[in-house]
Amino acid sequence: MLLHRPLVMPGVLYSRNSNGYRASLSSSPQRRAMSGFEARVSLVLALVSQASSVSQRLLMDLASETTKYAFPRRFESSNLEEALMSVPDLETVKFKVLSRKDQYEIREVEPYFIAETTMPGKNGFDFNGSSQSFNVLAEYLFGKNTTKERMEMTTPVFTRRDQSDGKKMEMTTPVITKKLQDQDKWQMSFVMPAKYGADLPLPKDQSVRIKEVPRKIVAVVAFSGFVTDEEVKLRESKLRSALRNDKQFQVKEGAPVEVAQYNPPFTLPFTRRNEVALEVERKQV
Repeated sequence: MLLHRPLVMPGVLYSRNSNGYRASLSSSPQRRAMSGFEARVSLVLALVSQASSVSQRLLMDLASETTKYAFPRRFESSNLEEALMSVPDLETVKFKVLSRKDQYEIREVEPYFIAETTMPGKNGFDFNGSSQSFNVLAEYLFGKNTTKERMEMTTPVFTRRDQSDGKKMEMTTPVITKKLQDQDKWQMSFVMPAKYGADLPLPKDQSVRIKEVPRKIVAVVAFSGFVTDEEVKLRESKLRSALRNDKQFQVKEGAPVEVAQYNPPFTLPFTRRNEVALEVERKQV
């Protein structure tokens, strides 16, 4: 019977057991220091040597998760910029397109639940503030909750300006929050998987709030690249200006701008899908 030994790398010891060969770093004081490249290759070999003990179902799950990013889906595009945009094949909010214009799209969005937190800092897209808020919400999603349940990732991540009025806002869970009054604040939110409905586990972090977003109609403009405060202001201004000529819909009074980001950080800028949205209402005839 032929015994298949793995490729031997300098500074790596191999021992045979019932599952095959196991790679480990040599503890001999005589060996030379491993280069960074050799260390990475050794780690890969060690993982490969243990692959036979991993269940087929786990491998299939891993492949399935990978394809969500490797083979993303695309929205209907109206121009070249949108044709290049793509989003991961993850659960997202459900909506119906009511009308399409050259500069924007009108959607009726079905109700959904979000986990939300207020972002630190004066700017909506300050890197440190965004990263901190994203991590807080991700921890809740991945188990920092009362049932320690790990939930599926969804898309997009919403960011919106909180235009304060000082009133309390009742949530769908026993969590109650008071809007900040001193200045406009930006809030980041994750869309929750629809299968939970109102039965979402409560967050352990008190800065995370759970709320239901009711059915609404929004005007949306999509754009690629990185999101900055300046870019959002420009897109919002153009969208408000274009909506003044819409014969059916008008911007709802007091509607804050909302930004949706669909892609993970490693996505190339020109293939990112970002959206600026304003809630609208039908004009009185």
